[in-house]
Amino acid sequence: MAQFDVHRNIGKHKDDIPYVVLVQSSLYDSYRRRVVVPLVRKAALGKISNQRFNPSFKIETLQVVLHPLEIVSVPNEQLGEYVQSLATEGNRIMDALDELLTQAWG
Repeated sequence: MAQFDVHRNIGKHKDDIPYVVLVQSSLYDSYRRRVVVPLVRKAALGKISNQRFNPSFKIETLQVVLHPLEIVSVPNEQLGEYVQSLATEGNRIMDALDELLTQAWG
């Protein structure tokens, strides 16, 4: 497993959230959990008002949107099958997480 790997969601919401993307640094590979962000079907999410916060990707044949507000830690054994890497899109994913976590003043 590597940062920005996309895995199938095997959880109960897999119809609307078919994939998750691993965002955790490899510095923590020895832990038994991984931090992932859901990739939600674009049709299920509706209008996207902030492309920086909710970037879109095509995974297999589906248009999906990163949903940083649903970030979660899951046990390694609950990650589904590896699908593909979004390493080339890593900057867009990190920009979205930066948008979520950067302290805003005012």
